Amino acid sequence: MSTQSAPPRPPRPRHSPRRRAARIRLIQYAVLLLLLLVAIRAADWPQVASVFFRPDLVVTTLQNNLIGAFLNTIIYSAGAFAFGLLFGTVLALMRLSQVAAYRVLSGVYIEFFRGVPALIVFIAFGLLPLAFSGMVIPFDPYGTVWVALGLVASAYMAETIRAGILAVPKGQVEAARSLGMSTGMAMRKIVLPQAFRIILPPLTNELILLVKDSSLVYVLGLSMDGYELTKYGRDLANSEANLTPLVIAGLCYLIITLPLTFAVRRLEAKNAKAR
Repeated sequence: MSTQSAPPRPPRPRHSPRRRAARIRLIQYAVLLLLLLVAIRAADWPQVASVFFRPDLVVTTLQNNLIGAFLNTIIYSAGAFAFGLLFGTVLALMRLSQVAAYRVLSGVYIEFFRGVPALIVFIAFGLLPLAFSGMVIPFDPYGTVWVALGLVASAYMAETIRAGILAVPKGQVEAARSLGMSTGMAMRKIVLPQAFRIILPPLTNELILLVKDSSLVYVLGLSMDGYELTKYGRDLANSEANLTPLVIAGLCYLIITLPLTFAVRRLEAKNAKAR
């Protein structure tokens, strides 16, 4: 007795990859909207506004020494960046030196300061006068902050600068040497300018990190005139038991860092086009 087989099922229609991606995006937007609605529904907005955005405390924060703290943050960051860039260049050249002792010293320094939290470095730096009595750093408090921040930043910058130097084609050095330049002159006039052009975006990122790391200098025990944004906002927030001063301080950080972030993106796009 013969059995009749069932007719094959027609293949299920398959969505194109573009349509499937559009459907996934739609689901993600729906989930995001749902979470947003839940957050809006669950939050006590008058209480949130009174804790984070109290109008009278906004005025108090702006009228006190906010501008001074803002300027101090910029001065601390810029000075530390200059110190770190100069010292980091020396460390990078030592790391690339043919003298083994220089390479070892530079490597130990870089690994030490990259491995130890910056906060510990600042605390230790603040206690240095106990070990070296009579030690005076010029332009205090700015000089103290520049050196403390710059010592940490130089370890990171040294590796960035070293990578930039190694990225310069060796033919550039050989061409410079064929023109009669010494090794030092070729490095100074040919290699370093090209290396800094290559590493400009990561160096700008280092500056952004320095602006944020400047919030740690409070451990150095600065006077009120030397307060940066975080210390200024935190003291005011503690005295008023409200977070509005810290929100204002955070917005001031964004005023500094956002233009730098956009500059990094433009530099990266420009470098990508140049390649």
